[in-house]
Amino acid sequence: MFKKYFMLTAALTAILLSAGCTANQSSTDSGENVTLTISAAASAQDALEEIQQNYEKEHQHITIQNNYGSSGALQKQISQGAGADLFFSAAEDKFQKLVDDGDIAKKDSTDLVGNEIVLVVPKNGDSPVTSFSNLADSEKIALGTPESVPAGAYGKESLTKLSIWDKVKDKIVYGKDVRQVLSYVETGNVDAGIVYKTDALISKKVNITDEAKADTHSPIVYPLGIVKDTKHRKEAKEFYDYLQSDEAMKVFEKYGFTAK
Repeated sequence: MFKKYFMLTAALTAILLSAGCTANQSSTDSGENVTLTISAAASAQDALEEIQQNYEKEHQHITIQNNYGSSGALQKQISQGAGADLFFSAAEDKFQKLVDDGDIAKKDSTDLVGNEIVLVVPKNGDSPVTSFSNLADSEKIALGTPESVPAGAYGKESLTKLSIWDKVKDKIVYGKDVRQVLSYVETGNVDAGIVYKTDALISKKVNITDEAKADTHSPIVYPLGIVKDTKHRKEAKEFYDYLQSDEAMKVFEKYGFTAK
């Protein structure tokens, strides 16, 4: 009687252990569903969304959620504790603030890509602007707010270097980010606007009339980093590494970014 009871108990134990191993293996193989939030400069939107689509196809348990805006506004959000796993900035100073404050570790950051500043006009308009040299002939000019929008800061820097700023500063309509500046030009609400080359290239409603020379502004660098308080460090690190891969870099270059 005791022997039969012992054999039955052993059999049940073996079945339960087997089921447990199978369940654990299934959980490991399928991967936990994770949503990553990346706070990114508005100017990176088109390239980043294509890269994310490619990544999600190969990592079906990962969903990438975007928070686009000006780098200054995004930096403040992260500083104030807003949930983000990665930060992709269009401004080194905004990014460095988070590094200095300990919100992003230096070892978890890299200079990912570069960009250029261009002057654009409405494609179907009669803007008098043909280059930076005659920008003062315009009535209204769109520019990102220099204090929070990196493209605006670079634009102001170039205009100052070219001795144009004082001639045009009273004609400027400020935008909250570079995409709003582009929209002002596309709709013909201004005669010209200063945006990143990447933004100009994705629009069918503007023409590039001039490019700011590299020696008229600080180097345009887009740093990328993992936010220290991420709750998904492993997955954030994997996507961070992927954004530096040859596959991702080809997409960035397709949209006009330059490799660093």
